[in-house]
Amino acid sequence: MFLENTVNHTEQFGWIEVICGSMFSGKTEELIRRLKRAQFAKQRIEIFKPVVDTRYDNEMVVSHDANEIRSTPVPVASNIRLLANDVDVVGIDEAQFFDDEIVAVCNDLANRGIRVIVAGLDMDFKGNPFGPMPALMATAEYVTKVHAVCTRTGNLANYSFRKATNEDIVFLGETQEYEPLSRAAYYKALVSQKEEILKEKNSEN
Repeated sequence: MFLENTVNHTEQFGWIEVICGSMFSGKTEELIRRLKRAQFAKQRIEIFKPVVDTRYDNEMVVSHDANEIRSTPVPVASNIRLLANDVDVVGIDEAQFFDDEIVAVCNDLANRGIRVIVAGLDMDFKGNPFGPMPALMATAEYVTKVHAVCTRTGNLANYSFRKATNEDIVFLGETQEYEPLSRAAYYKALVSQKEEILKEKNSEN
């Protein structure tokens, strides 16, 4: 459960919140909800995303449900430190695509009294921890793990299965390329995919 840090208002330090999960789990939706809530409370906010994320819009952070909020695309994490001035809250989307410096950046911002809200995939399509996300989750005060619904079983899904055979770790896509699966469905899908690849290789030979 997510609880906001509202006990001691005299403390001059901020904190880090991480929202993580698979694709289609509502990470960006939750990030936008928290940021808009802060805006409504007249807090000054700034949102950043990696320049590589151009799926819906070059500048807007957009959820799968088409909710959006204006953001600043940046090529490297260190840019965030320079651009986050005179703000109360910083939002960062698709944090898994940033370099490892994002961890130090988030901690520096929190130490300056800023509330930092980070959203990102916790695992890549191979089921491995994704980029700087494990370190961000370890240093954050609050971690919220959200789940999608498995498209094959209806159970909770926490894996992002890549239907395309592209092996690049960073490969932007939507429902045509990815589907959220439960652990059991993900394992079966991987086995099935490997068998299909072997069949294709054998038929070519």
